[in-house]
Amino acid sequence: MKFQVKTGPASRQRTGCILLPVYAGGALPAATQDADRAARGLLRKLIADGDFRGETGQTLLLPKVPGLACPRVLLVGLGERKRYDRKACRKATRSALAALGRMPVAAAVSFIGTEPARGTDAYRRARLTVECWHETSYRFNRHKTRDIRNPAPKLRSLGLATDGEAAVLRRGIRHADAIGRAMTLARDLGNEPPNICTPDWLARRARELARQHRKLRVQVLDEARMRRLGMGALLAVTAGSRQPARFIVVQYRGAAAGKAPVVLVGKGITFDTGGISLKPGPQMDEMKYDMSGAGTVLAVMQAVAELALPVNVVGLVPSCENMPGGGATRPGDIVRSMAGQTIEILNTDAEGRLILCDALAYGARFRPAAMIDIATLTGACVIALGKHRSGLMGNSDPLAGALLAAGEAVDDPAWRLPLDAEYMELLKSPFADVANIGGRDAGTITAAAFLSRFVGDIPWAHLDVAGTAWSTAPQKGSTGRPVGLLVEYLLGH
Repeated sequence: MKFQVKTGPASRQRTGCILLPVYAGGALPAATQDADRAARGLLRKLIADGDFRGETGQTLLLPKVPGLACPRVLLVGLGERKRYDRKACRKATRSALAALGRMPVAAAVSFIGTEPARGTDAYRRARLTVECWHETSYRFNRHKTRDIRNPAPKLRSLGLATDGEAAVLRRGIRHADAIGRAMTLARDLGNEPPNICTPDWLARRARELARQHRKLRVQVLDEARMRRLGMGALLAVTAGSRQPARFIVVQYRGAAAGKAPVVLVGKGITFDTGGISLKPGPQMDEMKYDMSGAGTVLAVMQAVAELALPVNVVGLVPSCENMPGGGATRPGDIVRSMAGQTIEILNTDAEGRLILCDALAYGARFRPAAMIDIATLTGACVIALGKHRSGLMGNSDPLAGALLAAGEAVDDPAWRLPLDAEYMELLKSPFADVANIGGRDAGTITAAAFLSRFVGDIPWAHLDVAGTAWSTAPQKGSTGRPVGLLVEYLLGH
């Protein structure tokens, strides 16, 4: 897909389709006024006759409008002018691009971004447009052999109109295109079936990334190396699976060697049955998404390399399956983590924190400026926050604040939950240093409290994306979140 900056009036654009904004009540932005004059008032007449109301996200396709150089016009509703903000802009743009993707056109020009929206500037609107295109054009049909009812769009070129901020728009396009491709990678990884997306397959994908980007270095640790490192918690989770675990280390150096890196840790359970504490059958197929944290980390590393950001970043992916079997870990077993702490495993379905605690201990070796883990960790987070916001906890107010701000800027929001010392009391074990669950109360928080034992004084944040990493309706699939949030954080880092 080619994104371009376009200048010149709407009426003279020679392309397959132009996207023209209209406010509710019939107010026409400058670009739409220009097209209306060329069409001798046809657009105003349609609006006056009630054929188009301009509600947010409403679209109307007009073929062969007289006086215009292009064969199609798509009117796009922005809603009320006084209420037009970033969210309304995103909704209108998403709707318009989804409609555009269903048309038999190869090229189009959008004038939606020429209209100011509260909470945006030209850069942000350019980013928003390109990110929306990647979102709406995404398809995962690789395992379908027939009856593809939702084919890929035919559009190959999308122009973003401007009246004088071309350099700003090009910067926004560059950033958004890298983020969009990264989110596509995260979605592809998440949507792959678990018989294909195994820990070893993820490791191979990481190596492919390194071959594509010279600044990425990848190391993959096998179970023998993990055993020598003392990763007893991670190895306890993989004990029941025939698939060997892999610990993936991806390093990017964009700053001086002595500059402390940001370490990203992604939960990589490629399928989660719950182990001996077996999950109920309904929706268990969705447990292929339990590696969404891992997919996020690999995707962010791709975006960082494509954008050549002047930071040092380390991505860590502890990856395995959680399966029942004769060798599987049992409730009541006690294991020793890489950090030397003993853990009583009261529930084998609380496995994500077990692989993460060893990964966090490994991450501390890099003496990071900040460490962020991303995990589909608790169903309790879905109950608390639903599908809109990710859960955020941590030991650093500046780091948490920066992540919250990044999420708001890209409409990938999170919500901070408390992490008071009192929650740690729920994890006490009479037989080990700590238990891996704390009961029904505050399940999302006690999971983060467990992880906090393994980070020391490193600024650390935990993103629980159990509710946001994939959707079940209206169409099941990976969302690619929180790739946008994390790349936005690194752009500002």
